[in-house]
Amino acid sequence: MSGCRAGSSNPNCSEDPGPDFDFGNPPILTTMPNRKDVIVIGQKSGVGYALDPDAEGEILWQYRAGQGSTLGGMEWGSAVDANNVYFPVSDMYGAQPGGLHAVNLMTGQRAWFAPPVTPRCDEGSSGCSAAQSAAITVIPGLIFSGANDGVLRAYSAKDGSIFWEFNTNGEFKTVNGVPAKGASMIGPGPVIVVGMLFVNSGYAGYGGRSGNVLLALGLE
Repeated sequence: MSGCRAGSSNPNCSEDPGPDFDFGNPPILTTMPNRKDVIVIGQKSGVGYALDPDAEGEILWQYRAGQGSTLGGMEWGSAVDANNVYFPVSDMYGAQPGGLHAVNLMTGQRAWFAPPVTPRCDEGSSGCSAAQSAAITVIPGLIFSGANDGVLRAYSAKDGSIFWEFNTNGEFKTVNGVPAKGASMIGPGPVIVVGMLFVNSGYAGYGGRSGNVLLALGLE
């Protein structure tokens, strides 16, 4: 079924569907330091929320991370640890795409902000930007965020500094011999298990650059 965007053929949509402010993030059920349950979710409007599941979704706090737009705000997935919520910003078609926000889980106040970096792809090409549209993954001490420029970065959970990065742009030798290349990182986040990191690269639609590779990265 087509979504409610301008020119949509969906008969359930109005002629003016308004901005693309749906919830693309899956909700996160977690526990605050005071042991209270909370639902955290980011919206394409650029606003993240903490909701009380025991009070019919009452808003405990809200935090503006992005400006919001079509494919903007928080698009595919945010993350939490014991102390903070992490909101990656897409804002793909905005004046300032990208950036990663750490927000105190109890208060909704900013803990730190990692600004978007200069894209590592050809900035003159279509689908090259610093937008951090992909879902992120958190392990103790690090947040992994893939960006539209094709680079996967690991940020320090302490202060947002970049601890490590891997450039997925270009061609890769594959185990099955099929030609493969990486490009924009949009959609699902990396999976990390038993010292291995698995991540896909390449996303042809919705402002991305095409690719077709699944990468397995190990510890050196």
